[in-house]
Amino acid sequence: MSMLDELKALGVNIEDALQRFMNNSALYEKMLGKLVNNVKDIKVLPSIEAGDYSAACDAAHTLKGVMGNLSITPLYKSYTQIVNLLRENNPEEAKKILLETIPVQDEIIACIEKNV
Repeated sequence: MSMLDELKALGVNIEDALQRFMNNSALYEKMLGKLVNNVKDIKVLPSIEAGDYSAACDAAHTLKGVMGNLSITPLYKSYTQIVNLLRENNPEEAKKILLETIPVQDEIIACIEKNV
C-alpha cells in the first residue's frame, strides 16, 4: 500500500490535496515530509499546561492552517475546534480534544515518516 493510500485510510483527503497541488504527488509528498518536523516543533500542549493560552492558540492556529493546506482533514477539524475553544477561554475542553487528537496525529506522522 502506498503512503497516499495509507493516509487516505487515516482520513486524509488525498483527492483534495492532489487537486490543490495540481496533481503533483511528488510535491505533495515533499510537503508532507516537511510537516513531520514542523509538527514536532510546534508545542500546543505544553503551552496549555503552562497556562499560556495565547501561545497555545497561536500554535494550534498554525497547525490548523498547515493541516488544512495539506488536506489532513481529521487534524484540521480538531485544531479548528481547539483554536475556537481557546478563543472562547475554554482551555480545559481544548486540552481534552488535543489529548484525543495527539494519537491520531502521531499515527499520521508515523505513516509519513516511514515513507519519506
